Amino acid sequence: MKKIILTLCMLPLLIWVQGCAPATYEIEGYTASSINPDIPVPSNAKLIKVITDSGNRNIKEGVMYELKHIGGEQGLYPPMDYFQKLADTGWVELEEERMGHIHFLKKDTTVIAIEIREDTFEIYEMIKGTVF
Repeated sequence: MKKIILTLCMLPLLIWVQGCAPATYEIEGYTASSINPDIPVPSNAKLIKVITDSGNRNIKEGVMYELKHIGGEQGLYPPMDYFQKLADTGWVELEEERMGHIHFLKKDTTVIAIEIREDTFEIYEMIKGTVF
């Protein structure tokens, strides 16, 4: 009898704990970014807007994508599998230039900045010769 009561008491707790588990994002493959075909983007990411005038003189152009939970809670957790895909395609992170949510990567002479948020990420192609 005690086992049944204990089981009935534990069931709501287990359901509550499962419901509070953090949501995760899922990448279903990759496609080329609309600003630069050398930049892979999760194929299930939704293009929200193209940024042609950011107000920053170091930015050539940018794009904003939506992918639920890509940055984890409050954008605190960068998507390591996405950054691994970028590394696999030749992009090298400039770790000394990183600024919080903004990661800078370089391939050949092209420098990009990726800003990771909780449900969105933005990719900016920097103007050649950008000084940090």
